[in-house]
Amino acid sequence: MPSKTRWLPSAGIKPSASTYRPWMRRIPHDRPLQPDLRSGNEDMHVGKEDRDDIQEAGRAGALVRDGAAVMSGEWTVWERRESGPNDAAQAALLLPGGMCTAVQYEELMAEPALAGVRVVAVTVPGMGGTPAPKDLSIENLARLVAQCAADLGCDVVVGFSMGAIIALEMAASGAFCGPLVLLAPSFSRPDEAVFFRLLDRLARVLGHLPFAALLKMMGPAMKRMPLPPDRREVLAAEFRRNDPRIVRRAVHCYFQYLDRHGSVASRLCEADVPAWVVHGERGDGGVTDDEQRTLEACPRIRVITLPGASYFTPNEEPALVAKLVIEALDRVHIDQEEQRSEHGKGARD
Repeated sequence: MPSKTRWLPSAGIKPSASTYRPWMRRIPHDRPLQPDLRSGNEDMHVGKEDRDDIQEAGRAGALVRDGAAVMSGEWTVWERRESGPNDAAQAALLLPGGMCTAVQYEELMAEPALAGVRVVAVTVPGMGGTPAPKDLSIENLARLVAQCAADLGCDVVVGFSMGAIIALEMAASGAFCGPLVLLAPSFSRPDEAVFFRLLDRLARVLGHLPFAALLKMMGPAMKRMPLPPDRREVLAAEFRRNDPRIVRRAVHCYFQYLDRHGSVASRLCEADVPAWVVHGERGDGGVTDDEQRTLEACPRIRVITLPGASYFTPNEEPALVAKLVIEALDRVHIDQEEQRSEHGKGARD
């Protein structure tokens, strides 16, 4: 598949945080954490035993389509939205961004192209005021979401922003082996928006207050989104459901994960799964030149650049995202057919 594609125009909000840049030099991100900021297991990774259990559950997850779903994980109490037939031949799992909820994906779930697909959007635990696990590390969230994907028999995982990084870790840890559609992922701390990095550093001094202020500002900040006013208000209300104390922890754990790896672009390549990476030219963070070269050198990764500013890709470009989900599902079908053919050849030999 081609490595880089330019796509449809995408509208968004102009960056406005550059005036805060001088503060970032005053608050180093490696300052020791206060106790309530720690993830609980900062170096945790999905071990071989967990990985085997999750992959075994993934095989059992196929039973969902026969009306005998295995639903034993923590995810069963998560907030979620569903669309499409319960007995659909293929399924996709949608992970919202940080501070977002499953409601974020309503535009995508309404796309006609996905009418025959079972689509499940889940709110990542801790976001939108939902109960948070003690361990909010990306590794632990990836483990929990992988169990959800396995139980539901999902073929493709779509993630936006922080949700994209959770999806990436699912694949990198071996807990999920299907295609990924990654919307506006930041592969390293420098990729993230300046104001978001600033909030993480300010929180070391001011506690949860910077995030409390952010949540109050989200309504006005979303006014320029290319959505009807009533829809913007729904999304703003979802943001306001967040507990700033939980957001503070989750954001810090997210940056810890990026800092542990330096950049996770190579980690995505090493996962060796089909992946579509969608970014705006500006607005949704960025990709360094080295990361761009790393991604373009991977034959199973396709990088799609949206001209102009992009901030909330699932809401701004639902038709494009739906098209990529269908491409990913087609890839699953092709891979399955190739595996059957190889298995048949081996049996004859």
